[in-house]
Amino acid sequence: MELKIGKVITRRRIYDTIICLALLSVVTALVLYPEEAVQAGGDGVSLCLNTIIPSLFPFFVISSLVVELGIAARLGRLIEPLMTKVFNVNGACSAAFVLGFIGGYPVGAKTAISLYEKGQCSKSEAERLLSFCNNSGPAFILGVVGAGVFSNSFAGLLLYLAHSVASVIIGILFRNWGRDDSAKHEFKRSRIKRVSFSTAFTVSVRNSFQSTLSICGFVIFFTVFIRLLFLSGVIPFLASAIGGIFHPLGMDEAFAEKLLTGFIEISSGVWTLQDAAPHINSNIAMAAFMLGWAGLSVHCQALSFLCDSGLSAKTYIMGKFLHGIISAGLVYMVYRLFLLDAPVSSYLAEQVTGMANFGFSRSLVLSAGCSLLLLVCLLLISYAIPAKNSGNEVKKGL
Repeated sequence: MELKIGKVITRRRIYDTIICLALLSVVTALVLYPEEAVQAGGDGVSLCLNTIIPSLFPFFVISSLVVELGIAARLGRLIEPLMTKVFNVNGACSAAFVLGFIGGYPVGAKTAISLYEKGQCSKSEAERLLSFCNNSGPAFILGVVGAGVFSNSFAGLLLYLAHSVASVIIGILFRNWGRDDSAKHEFKRSRIKRVSFSTAFTVSVRNSFQSTLSICGFVIFFTVFIRLLFLSGVIPFLASAIGGIFHPLGMDEAFAEKLLTGFIEISSGVWTLQDAAPHINSNIAMAAFMLGWAGLSVHCQALSFLCDSGLSAKTYIMGKFLHGIISAGLVYMVYRLFLLDAPVSSYLAEQVTGMANFGFSRSLVLSAGCSLLLLVCLLLISYAIPAKNSGNEVKKGL
C-alpha cells in the first residue's frame, strides 16, 4: 500500500515539474520575443472579430434555442428510426448531427453536451455523439481550403465529401460504445420542462456569448503559442527529427512541419499548404487529416464545454483521430483512381482576396441570415409534427 502511495506521489511530482518547466519556457519565450507575441495576439484578435464571433455566435444561439425550446425532441420523432438504426442514438440527437455539419467546430459538440444536460439523451448516447458530430463547416472546407488553399473547387468538394462520409463511418463504428442506458432516460425525456421563448432566448444569448468568448480565448492563445513554437525552434527541431525518422516512407522535414502545425491549430495548418497547389495530389490527403483531426485548439474549445458535464472525453479524442485517418484514406484512394489538376486562375485569386477582406459586418450579416433561415426551417418542421400527449399537457395547464 505504501509502495503504491509512493508511486502516486512520485508521478504527481513529475507531472508538477513538467508543468512548471513548460510554464517557465512559455514565459521565457514571451520575454525573448515580446513584439512577435504581441503581433500574434493581434492577429488572433482580428481573427476572432472578423471570423470567429460572426460565424459561431449566431449558430451557438440557434443550437441553444433548439435544445431549450424542445425543438430537438420534436424533430427527433421524425427521424428516430434512422438515428437509432444507423448511430444507435435517439432522434433528438439529430440536432447535434445537423448543426455540427452546418455550424462547424465546436457547435456539434456543444449541442450534444446541451442535449445530455437537458436530459434529452443518455450519457452513452452523448459520448457516441461526441465521436462524430463535431465537424468542419462547408464554408471553411469549400471556400477557404478548396478555393483559397488549393485553388481547385473540385478539391474542396472532395474534401467535404470525404469529411462527411468519414463522420458517418465514425458514428457507425461507435454505435455500440458504452452501456445502452437510453431506456433509463426515456422517462426523463418525456417530461422535459417547457420554457417560454423569451426565457429561452435570454438564456441562449447569455450562454452563447460566454461560450464564444471562451473560444476566442483559446484561438488567441494558440495563435501566440504556435508563433512562439516556431520562433523558439521547437517545431523546426521536431519536424527535422520526425522527417529523419520517417524519411524512408517519403516524409521530409517540410512535410512534418506542416503536419505538426495542423496537429496543433487547423487554420494555421491548412494555410501552410497554400504553396502546394502545383503538386496538390501529394498534400490534399494531409489537408483531409487536418480537417478530420481539427487540431488541439478546437479540442480545447470542445473540452471546455465537456469538463463540467461528467461525460468522458475518450470517444471524442478517439473519434477525431480516426476521423482524420479515414478522411485522409478516402481522399488518397480517390486520387489513386482520378488524377486531379490544380488550375490557378485569376478568378479564384479574386475570390480568395475577397474572402481575406471579408469584414465583420458582412460576415455577421451572412452568418446571422443563415442562422435565421435555419431557425425558421426548424420551427416550421417541428410544429408540423404533432407533439405527444399534447392533450394531457393542455389539461394539466388548465
